[in-house]
Amino acid sequence: MAEKVTPRSEDYSRWYTDIVLQAKLADYSPVKGAMVIRPNGYAIWELIQKNLDRMFKDTGHVNAYFPLLIPESFMAKEAEHVEGFSPECAVVTIGGGQKLEENLYIRPTSETIIWAMYKKWIMSYRDLPLLINQWANVIRWEMRTRLFLRTSEFLWQEGHTAHATYEEAEEETRKILNVYKTFAEEYLAIPVIPGKKSDSEKFAGALHTYSIEAMMQDRKALQAGTSHNLGQNFAKAFDVQFQDKDGKLNFVYATSWGVSTRLIGALIMAHSDDRGLVLPPKMAQRPVVIVPIFRADDEKKAVLEFADKIHQELKSRFNVIYDSREQYKPGFKFAEWELQGIPVRLEIGPKDVANNKVVLVRRDTMQKEFIERNGILDRVTKELDTMQKELLEKARNFRDQNTLIVDDYKKLREIMDGDGGFVMSHWCGSPECETKVKEDTKATIRNIPFAGDKEQGKCIVCGRDSVQRVIFAKAY
Repeated sequence: MAEKVTPRSEDYSRWYTDIVLQAKLADYSPVKGAMVIRPNGYAIWELIQKNLDRMFKDTGHVNAYFPLLIPESFMAKEAEHVEGFSPECAVVTIGGGQKLEENLYIRPTSETIIWAMYKKWIMSYRDLPLLINQWANVIRWEMRTRLFLRTSEFLWQEGHTAHATYEEAEEETRKILNVYKTFAEEYLAIPVIPGKKSDSEKFAGALHTYSIEAMMQDRKALQAGTSHNLGQNFAKAFDVQFQDKDGKLNFVYATSWGVSTRLIGALIMAHSDDRGLVLPPKMAQRPVVIVPIFRADDEKKAVLEFADKIHQELKSRFNVIYDSREQYKPGFKFAEWELQGIPVRLEIGPKDVANNKVVLVRRDTMQKEFIERNGILDRVTKELDTMQKELLEKARNFRDQNTLIVDDYKKLREIMDGDGGFVMSHWCGSPECETKVKEDTKATIRNIPFAGDKEQGKCIVCGRDSVQRVIFAKAY
């Protein structure tokens, strides 16, 4: 099994694709640029949905669903928005064999169709805030695609909220970004840096865009979630006004925010190894596999009875794989479950039965340990909890070791031409300096970290005054 995975050191891009395909997470679709998400991959998405959905609802949000098709006139109402998305749009011109009176855009995002509805629903301050999320698919006509990371069709959630004041909208964008940060670190075991996007990197039509940025094992950045303060732009475009407490009409303030199946790509690249996928236990629908091992028929009965009792005990808490297939050798099974990233493997042979023990193998460390049969449920639970924490710690240590403070432009270029990483450097705020770095190094400003100290310095490009360092990195 594992020999099908190209080593990371040989070809990181090929390694990533091998894992997606060989771990049966996704496959290429007959439609160019699209993918088929296989059960193993969709199981991860279901856990992302389940946990994020609960976190959204805990903060007062509710789910709805809006149409896939958006009238062209809606897209044209917010000029900056449509300009930002027009190169990626797919348009329906024929329906029922007839040319449509008005072209319909397949949603690249849903702000326009949602705000057309909000105009009907929002009349008074009593209707605010309106806190709606939807789980949906979108189409963006990508020219260069990669499974999970960038495909023409992908799954996501998009939140769209309406507020009475700018301050409330700003609080919402920050709150949701913190939800994303908590989810990324506590569930995906991926450390992230929250911050504000530069104007050139912000969402089309937004006042401000905030992001969480993660480092992958090749030291590139991956944007793992975004939250946008849209101000009154969409409310004005769709004439969404409300009567405030004083009886005056005001335009509402808006936010939007989202994460997508790109998070599965992040999960792969943050933790996996040359054997295959490594799943944090909270992202594994089946966190444990039991493999009974026997050679002779006289060993079979005792081993299977012993293993079955353990299976019955563990399945009271976990979704357990009980791999008693006799047509495959143990080595094949081990490689298969390692490739698919099952966090904990329990091996049970005749000697283990005789000693009342079990062999436990953790997927991230691949170390074997003999554990007592008695108390196995608590021991496996503890091992999974420890693995979850240690994966986050390992990823954070890797990021920190590859985050450099740089004040010399030549040094920044050398880093980006070499191994890469996160470079913390001063920036004066000018688009010209930002563009120069991108042209010279292919690195962009990932965000301006919230946690960064307000430190006086000089722009790494032009030498003008700067008040804070930003993150430069190459990115997916």
